[in-house]
Amino acid sequence: MMTGAKRKRSTVWRKIQAVRFEDIKAWCMRRLPISTWVPVYNWKENLVPDTVSGMMLAIQQVTQGLAFAVLSSVHPVFGLYGSFFPVIIYAIFGMGRHVATGTFALTSLISANAVERLVPSVRTNFTANNNSGILGLSEFEMQRIGVAAAVSFLGGIIQVAMFMLQLGSATFLLTEPVISAMTTGAATHVVTSQVKYLLGMKVPYMSGPLAFFHIYAYVFENIRSVQLEALLLSLLSIVVLVLVKELNEKFHRNIKVVLPIDLLLIIATSIACYYADMEYVYRIEVVGNIPKGLPSPKAPPMSVLPEVVTEAFGVALVGYVASLALAQGSAKKFKYTVDDNQEFLAHGLSNVIPSFFFCIPSAAAMGRTALLYSTGAKTQVACLISCVLILVVIYTIGPLLYWLPMCVLASIIVVGLKGMLMQFRDLKKYWNVDKIDWSIWVSTYVFTICFAANVGLLYGVLCTIVIVIFRFPRAKTLNLKNMKEVEYKYKAEDNCESLKQVKIVSVNSPLVFLNARKFHADLLKIIQKDGINSQVCAIVNKCEQNTLLCSFSNGSCHGELVHSCHSERRVLILDCSGLNFFDYTGVSVLLQIYMDCKNRYIDVLLAHCKASLIKAMQYGGNLDSENPVFFESISSAIDAIHIHRNYSKFSEQSEV
Repeated sequence: MMTGAKRKRSTVWRKIQAVRFEDIKAWCMRRLPISTWVPVYNWKENLVPDTVSGMMLAIQQVTQGLAFAVLSSVHPVFGLYGSFFPVIIYAIFGMGRHVATGTFALTSLISANAVERLVPSVRTNFTANNNSGILGLSEFEMQRIGVAAAVSFLGGIIQVAMFMLQLGSATFLLTEPVISAMTTGAATHVVTSQVKYLLGMKVPYMSGPLAFFHIYAYVFENIRSVQLEALLLSLLSIVVLVLVKELNEKFHRNIKVVLPIDLLLIIATSIACYYADMEYVYRIEVVGNIPKGLPSPKAPPMSVLPEVVTEAFGVALVGYVASLALAQGSAKKFKYTVDDNQEFLAHGLSNVIPSFFFCIPSAAAMGRTALLYSTGAKTQVACLISCVLILVVIYTIGPLLYWLPMCVLASIIVVGLKGMLMQFRDLKKYWNVDKIDWSIWVSTYVFTICFAANVGLLYGVLCTIVIVIFRFPRAKTLNLKNMKEVEYKYKAEDNCESLKQVKIVSVNSPLVFLNARKFHADLLKIIQKDGINSQVCAIVNKCEQNTLLCSFSNGSCHGELVHSCHSERRVLILDCSGLNFFDYTGVSVLLQIYMDCKNRYIDVLLAHCKASLIKAMQYGGNLDSENPVFFESISSAIDAIHIHRNYSKFSEQSEV
């Protein structure tokens, strides 16, 4: 007889033999999204807009790379490497067509904690040209990038582990208010970290709880040490950047290529700094020596990994959350899908592999995604083209950036964070839709400011879970009384021909971030099923867990009724009597369903809506104002359908 071990080995061997080539190919296609879109890439239509977008993206990648490297407390050249290697990896494994990964302010700020803790700062400028280390840099700079690369490596390993554990499905816990508050708070931290460059002050590095307030206390205590020349140059740079960017946004439809003000500002201030000798005459801090070429691969120092675990988890979670929000927004805008779990793999590898080339932690940035939107990018080809141009900068133009003033670089960072800081405007919509979401946003922001981005994110998730746990038990069960009322009315009608295209879905649970995605998917299945087989008129169909579908028909839909089924617009009635409470995510899903159905020529009517739901939906979206959308009952909704269709038939007969 076979032993247990032999039986197990034989079972495994049979499973291995059962794997077919088609299965391996399908798995590779899922894990290598580039293999699906490259073969069908439309070179004629997409290459030109992708090339233009790639050129504009390269300019932004270079400026942000230099700036965020300084933010990460490493030499600026490592930001150029971080704008090159991660972009290539994500283009291969990522699914977001308008996601430009690279250096990121929030992950740079987190990794700076580890760098400053393990390799304390001995000077705050990069002008010394010490050839004692690799790339012509000092041993001090190489130690610092070693720590940052270790944070990137371990953070990427954590993200790949989360991919293997299939934790992408747990991202529903990351609600929009939590992500918005966390990123806004982190952006505030980034602005604070740049104050010393904007003012030309020497501010010691501060971290830990309430460090945000300690920094400003130090600045006000030493306000007399502000360098007037640096302050004036910072203010001038910020005014020019904001003004030109606003004009670009206002007239972007009338001009094919936006003005690359970041690049022009860098060139102008670098030339002015060189000819005016600002580094020595006015003691304005400059970027300093930028080595040429790409470095040889080298493993990050594994000895420091146990000491950077906290920062690695922060980079893994914060970077993934911010990047996934951009990927999902891109997918929603351009109507394609993104696999949350695959994004874990893509960003994990984008951190692990580049860490061997002295790269700081990477993630997607809102500013780069917005740039790809505005310049008409179509695919990841735009990001790959930007890599070619960045390579040119690394090998030829990099050393010319020696004279770039640090205060100008800080100004570019601050203005680039405008999109995140403007999320303060979200407070108004959260207050109007759900005051609990508003309180979560405010408290998460406060926690992020007082502690750190990863702490704020953890607090927001825990706070949201606790609130939902307390709210869900209060939900009432579905009341089917109204459904029976409509069934009776339907059977009493002599001519119920017009009701064959009416579908009624009863929501039997609260609609919040926990179940909003599944509710949307279930409803789409119902709509798509009805669209594919419009001749089937079922009487009652159940939708999984959270919806109950009732289709009203007089029994049969044979071939002679096909024409009438297609000639009339279909109607979807949502019975909201069981929708006891909702949040901002739930309202957003309802509005998205309304727009999706409208695009499919399906009228959506909502019955038994609470006043708070009506107010939230009217505030949150552009509903059809010509015809009523909200009704007191299903019966009144069906009466409205009869009146509208009878009026349409009468109008047609009058025209004839």
